Amino acid sequence: MDMIGLIPSFGGLFFTLLAFVAALSVIVAVHEYGHYIVGRWCGIHAEVFSIGFGPVLFSRFDKRGTRWQIAALPFGGYVKFLGDSNAASGKDGDGMEGMSEAERARTMHGAALWKRAATVAAGPVFNFILSIVVFSAVIFGRGTATEEPTIGTLYDLPVAGLTLQEGDIIRQVAGIDVPDYSVLNTLRDEIPPAETLDYVVERDGRLVEAIGPYVMPPVAVGVQPRSAAMDIGIEAGDVITAIDGTPIWSFEQLRAAVTEAAGAPLLLDVWRPGEDGPQELEFALAPRRADLPLPDGGFETRWLIGVSGGMFFEPATVTPSPLEALGQGVDQTVMIVRSSLSGLWHMVTGAISTCNISGPIGIAEVSGAAASQGLDSFIWFIAVLSTAVGLLNLFPVPVLDGGHLVFHAYEAVAGKPPSDRALRVMMSAGLAVLLTLMVFALTNDIFCP
Repeated sequence: MDMIGLIPSFGGLFFTLLAFVAALSVIVAVHEYGHYIVGRWCGIHAEVFSIGFGPVLFSRFDKRGTRWQIAALPFGGYVKFLGDSNAASGKDGDGMEGMSEAERARTMHGAALWKRAATVAAGPVFNFILSIVVFSAVIFGRGTATEEPTIGTLYDLPVAGLTLQEGDIIRQVAGIDVPDYSVLNTLRDEIPPAETLDYVVERDGRLVEAIGPYVMPPVAVGVQPRSAAMDIGIEAGDVITAIDGTPIWSFEQLRAAVTEAAGAPLLLDVWRPGEDGPQELEFALAPRRADLPLPDGGFETRWLIGVSGGMFFEPATVTPSPLEALGQGVDQTVMIVRSSLSGLWHMVTGAISTCNISGPIGIAEVSGAAASQGLDSFIWFIAVLSTAVGLLNLFPVPVLDGGHLVFHAYEAVAGKPPSDRALRVMMSAGLAVLLTLMVFALTNDIFCP
């Protein structure tokens, strides 16, 4: 066996696992801390705060008597409150029998109903808060595009004779006035693909004629994790110059060729910029079918290679106010929740494939891919996954937080909690549902294209 040859694969696997564990640990820690801190505020005593399951690697007790620990299996976590029989918050009936009223009030099963409900809901809420804070911070750090279409950074392109400069404000393209970015985004419908276009720009306070590339050239602005493009080694910044030997100048030509291929292999000529000079490469890949969420709800099934496009430049930016960044962070979180619920509904009704559900292998692969694209991308991915974890935990399935909230709602209406026997049956059923879903998702990871 060639052990040396296995080192790159092992290194990639280790990096993927490390990224997955890091992302999951952050999300779990925030989720469980939400349970812990709100429970503490409500006077409910936490006996154990654990990141991971299984054998304990490290632990310490704080001054309140809570044991903080890190366990060997870093795929989850829990807070065990006083009166809990296990990590799933089952009731320790025997242990609570000899408690005084004051002691029972410090348990997760004897505290006031609103305190228990608030403690349970705090986990998912803290996941959403993490997502909003991260999205807002990234948006604040990146900045938002200026109102006028101003060139920030030009992408490297294999086109000679370009005279556009960074800082230019675009006023016209091929004789069409450009008052804002929205017009630039629609020019692909009005201007036929061409290697270069005539521009009029404002430079140093005066109008100047310049030569520039097609507004939306076939540049891989981004490469999606677990896509055909990423699998064969296409990188962000690559320029697709030809498809099956036919030159192209616009991203729309690339999109049309991928759609027309309908899964058949394509041969891409790629120009890759680099510090040591550009490279000319060839890649063969087959588009993959994907279900994409639509802005107004619903999904559209399309053939994709996993490359996202954009304009030939990164817009100049301005720093938004903290309130503006926060608003965009909230909007991003709400959008993820809406598209997730829409996707689930469309899978249940059979409108889209159930292969859209990813399991631990798929999530780990995306974690590694996001981390490989830089810290900024990885942090954004953590925020996306945190939203998904918060939403999943709100589903009304016993064992999950949403199931416990249903029990609390029943107690509020009926005036008493479900019987211990009923709780045990429902918790077992909920665990069975959860394990079935995990197996199904893992099967998707292995067998879905």
